[in-house]
Amino acid sequence: QVQLVESGGGLVQAGGSLRLSCAVSGSIFSINTMAWYRQAPGKQRELVAGITSGGSTNYADSVKGRFTISRDNAKNTVYLQMNSLKPEDTAVYYCNAEGYYSGSYLYTRGSPFGSWGQGTQVTVSS
Repeated sequence: QVQLVESGGGLVQAGGSLRLSCAVSGSIFSINTMAWYRQAPGKQRELVAGITSGGSTNYADSVKGRFTISRDNAKNTVYLQMNSLKPEDTAVYYCNAEGYYSGSYLYTRGSPFGSWGQGTQVTVSS
C-alpha cells in the first residue's frame, strides 16, 4: 500500500500565498510522476501541475507564472507553492503519485501504482 498525506491548505485572501505539501510513504521502489489536481464544486477534477522524477514540469495555463511545483526525492514529497491566489483557485487540491512498488526481493521493482491523497481544501476570499 502507498499512502499520500497532504497538508498546507486553508483560507487566504486574494493575492495571498499558500504552500501545499504531499508526503508519500509505503513500500516504494520509485516514484515517477507526482502531480497536483484540483476540483471545485460542480466541476471536474483538473490537472494543476505535474513533475517528473527528473524535474520536468508542466502547468495548467490558468496557474502558469503563479504556481510552482517542486519535489524532494529523498523525502518522497511534492510541494505546490501558490502565489497571487485568486478566488477561482478555490477548490479541493489532491496529490497524485505514480510509480512502482518494491519487489519481493531487495532492490527489485514490483508492480506499478497510482495513488491519490485525501485532498486539502484551499479557499481564496475576494
